Amino acid sequence: MSRPVVHLPERAHAGRLRLPLAALMLAGAVALGGCTETRFAAPLGDNIETCDTRWKGLWLDADDSATPQGASGLFVDAGCQVEVLDQPEPGGPIKRLHVPVNFVHDRGNDYLVVSDAQLKGLVELPAPHAVSPAPEKSFFFVRYRVAGDSLELYDVDSARVAKLVVDDTLRGTVNKTTSELHVWVDGDRAQMLDLVRKHPIFSAKPTTTLKRSRLGLAEYERSMTKPPPKPPRKQPPAKH
Repeated sequence: MSRPVVHLPERAHAGRLRLPLAALMLAGAVALGGCTETRFAAPLGDNIETCDTRWKGLWLDADDSATPQGASGLFVDAGCQVEVLDQPEPGGPIKRLHVPVNFVHDRGNDYLVVSDAQLKGLVELPAPHAVSPAPEKSFFFVRYRVAGDSLELYDVDSARVAKLVVDDTLRGTVNKTTSELHVWVDGDRAQMLDLVRKHPIFSAKPTTTLKRSRLGLAEYERSMTKPPPKPPRKQPPAKH
């Protein structure tokens, strides 16, 4: 028997949170503050790493040239700390936001795993919808592909995962309105890994594509920010 979809009452919301580069794998891929999200009850398996050396360097949004609205990209330093670059005002100072990210490699595929607990202080994130009692943690997944100087990010296809839940292929809940879709997938670490092995739950095309920059971070920041205005020149005193 198919699992019924729980329909939430319609409600107004403030719209999508503005995060740099859609917080790359977080806002688009994780739909932070947005209308669609899929959360998982456990991370992807036990072999979770804190670094993928292929990520080191400066990565810029491949679409920035078409819509130059300030800096957007990410920088991964020598210690593998991922920082999202945000420039609220074009020409203004660039903010660097540390995003805790974990990496999983399995059968030739690469994934990002982010816990909602790791995002506290970065963004206001409510507890998973219609899950009681609320879990201490939930997780977001993103598939990625590094090809030369390109980094492709693939979101979870929430509609596809919702159908798997409704059809009882996966354990979880689906909460849907005309404008929102919230999917919860239950299970342990081994079941999450089995899920991504058996089901094509990610988008077929990259949701975000980043290009590796030849610039260093300091050089890029200088190129994107305006120098402070010079103080007005003092006029010599008038002669009498």
